Amino acid sequence: MYETEIETNRRAWDVRTREHVASRFYDVDGFLAGNSSLREIERAELGDVAGLRLLHLQCHFGLDTLSLARLGAQATGVDFSPAAIAQANELARRTQLAAEFALCDVYAAPGTVGGGFDLVFTSYGAIEWLPDIGRWARVVADCLRPGGRFHMVEFHPCGYALQGDPYFHSPTPMRIEERSYTENATEVVPLHVWTHPLGDVINALIRAGLRIESLNEFPWSPYDCFPDLVEREPGRFHRAAGQPDLPMLYSIAASKG
Repeated sequence: MYETEIETNRRAWDVRTREHVASRFYDVDGFLAGNSSLREIERAELGDVAGLRLLHLQCHFGLDTLSLARLGAQATGVDFSPAAIAQANELARRTQLAAEFALCDVYAAPGTVGGGFDLVFTSYGAIEWLPDIGRWARVVADCLRPGGRFHMVEFHPCGYALQGDPYFHSPTPMRIEERSYTENATEVVPLHVWTHPLGDVINALIRAGLRIESLNEFPWSPYDCFPDLVEREPGRFHRAAGQPDLPMLYSIAASKG
């Protein structure tokens, strides 16, 4: 089930990877010069990752994974796009950072990279590509060691709802055809996405055996990726003046008993 939609998304992310690597948005040259791709929320909430076995789910072409390795993590990234994993491996080679990358669908991560990780991490626009949030939560739990931690930062479903997308989950995906979000994107490719309301995500993690440690909501985005946003502070894009603040992001921290 959903094999056709997931394969369509895989092909789209191969296209997007080629555009993203060359974009100012991702700034690969800046990363190679020593910059970090991590944003303020994950930097603050992940804490010290030095020495931790860390798994980054849906890592794209590896900038965040490698940024975590630069902080001392023994980092592994997984992604379903062959183009993305090829670029991630090339960046790991060029930087000589202690990171490994595996090509697999996120649902296949436990069988591909195993378990026993100290920390599992995912962020920013990852779970909308997944049809089954319960299965995803079980992957998180299966990859963690007892006592291990899970952290995620994700766009709030309220932000998508403001654009006219449904808030609540439907097993039937939305099909969209659009250019990617980077400034250099030109190709229009079909994609399939599924919405997951906040309650579904939290309950899925609880049912998978994780204990929720914190839930935070933020009235801004680090990316200018929704209509009518203004940068009130550096790196924080809020809704425009006269519009009430609404949650644009949320973060969850959880642990495995």
